[in-house]
Amino acid sequence: MYEQRLRETLPDVRERVAQAAAKRGGGGVEVIAVTKGHPLAAVAAAWAAGLRDVGENRVAELEAKRAELAGRDPAADRGLRWHLIGHLQRNKVKRALRAFDLVHSVDSERLAQELSAEAERAGLVVRALAQVNVSGEATKGGFEETAGVAALGRVAALPGLRLEGLMTMAPFTADERVLRATFSAARRLLERCVAEVPGFAGRELSMGMTNDYEIAIEEGSTMVRLGTALFGERPR
Repeated sequence: MYEQRLRETLPDVRERVAQAAAKRGGGGVEVIAVTKGHPLAAVAAAWAAGLRDVGENRVAELEAKRAELAGRDPAADRGLRWHLIGHLQRNKVKRALRAFDLVHSVDSERLAQELSAEAERAGLVVRALAQVNVSGEATKGGFEETAGVAALGRVAALPGLRLEGLMTMAPFTADERVLRATFSAARRLLERCVAEVPGFAGRELSMGMTNDYEIAIEEGSTMVRLGTALFGERPR
């Protein structure tokens, strides 16, 4: 089922990604196949279709899928890059460290400090993106735009943590003006951090999901997180 679905959806997604990237003048965009809520078959289909980046929201689901995949297809488990895109609770940091390749959702200094401490203890370097709230929505977490540069400077200075860019989520709306305002604000914040924060790599800007990824790419996204666009609705 999932392999057939990707044969239908992936070419269209790739074409739309390429067209959106061309509108902004080029640059690479990673498609992260969001498999949260789908069975392991979705991960296997992504691998078979040539997708190499998969995203999960919850540590427990990520761990379970990796364990099952490692038993069935070790090459796929080793070859995939696993992204933790949902909120990471501080009490799960130690468990999560070896499960993901990149965490998109470092949404507070306290979480960043916990990741840093656990990474130092484990002798690891955690690749991370800082989640920023540039839409001002009270329901969204992340570093506020007004305090972003100073706070992100402190995060970037933490040992054991390599801050590679930013992640944001736009309001769930069809209003293109709102979406563009959100995504462009995140891009400007990234540019400020690159200019003002020592040690901030600033290569990645993770923004855009099924309903808004083309606009996000036009505004500078380097990573889009796509679930429904690739796999359809999650099983109930």
